[in-house]
Formats: sequence, structure tokens, C-alpha cells
Amino acid sequence: MSSGTEHEERFRRIYASNFQPLLAYALRRAAQPEDAADVVAETFLVAWRRGHEMPADAEVKLWLYGVARRILANHHRTGLRRERLGERLRHRMRAAVAADPGSEVPERLAIQAALARLGELDREVLTLTVWEGLEPREVAMVLRVDPAVVRTRLSRARARLRDLISDDLAPPGHVLDVLTAPAPKEGR
Repeated sequence: MSSGTEHEERFRRIYASNFQPLLAYALRRAAQPEDAADVVAETFLVAWRRGHEMPADAEVKLWLYGVARRILANHHRTGLRRERLGERLRHRMRAAVAADPGSEVPERLAIQAALARLGELDREVLTLTVWEGLEPREVAMVLRVDPAVVRTRLSRARARLRDLISDDLAPPGHVLDVLTAPAPKEGR
């Protein structure tokens, strides 16, 4: 019998006699049954890869429990990191939404409709300047046009937007204050 065959046969015996006890161990310690199944699968993967390190058959069960225990600890740490990352992302998302001028005005749909009626270049110049806080020279770089074109388009887009938004939005000027905020000064 070759060494590879002996390794496979031993692994099969160990797997058959230890699968159920390891699964029960993992189920009692994991948050979800799926996590327990992952722990058992990873434990036997380690056993397969490190078969030469496994102790004699009488002690292999304890060795497998030790491997499963470390894998459970890793899963727990990974879960905590995932939760912390999720909380940081949720916090950043709330901050980003709160900073979005479109979410601060009750007339958001009216603004979107008015913006949709602007030409594509005018709309892009206006939103890049006001919402993204880019300077006209930066907008010009993004759009690959001359900065003078951006300044002219920005002035026209603001005037056109004022005309498109009806006077019956209350309070007067509220929407326009957000959309026509002064453009950032260019650093020269």
C-alpha cells in the first residue's frame, strides 16, 4: 500500500469516526448552523493538509477539537471585524446621505425634474460644481472642456434652473439656496 493510499484510508477513518462529534461541538459554539458546518469543513481540511502532524489515532479526536476551537475563534474574530466594518460603513453612509444637498430639501423631486430638463453638459457642470464641490478648472478637467466654457455654462445653468423651478415651492429661495450655493473659489 502506498503512502498516499495510507494517508487517504487513515483520513477516511478519522473523518467517519469524528464527523458527528465535531459537528455537535461546533453547533453548540457557533452562532449559526451554517457557521458550524464551515468550522467542521475547515477542520477536516486542516486534517487533510496536515495529516503528517496528526497524532496517533487515540489522540486524534483531541487534536481535531483543538483545530476546531482555533477555527471557531477565527470565525468569531472575523464576525466581530465584519460587524465593526459594517457599523463604520453604515455611519459613513448616513453621513454621506446627510451631506447630500438633494436629501436636505423636501422638493427633491422638483429639483430632479428641473435638472433633467437641463442639457447634459449644463446639468453636469452644475452638479459637479455645487454637489461635488469642484472648482470650475477641476470641472473643466473632468469634462475635458475649457474652464471658460465651464464658467459660462455654470452661470447659464443656474439661471435656467431658477426659471424651471416654480415659484410655489415653500419656503421661497430654500431650494435655490442649496442649488445656487457659491462655487468654491479657485486657488490660483
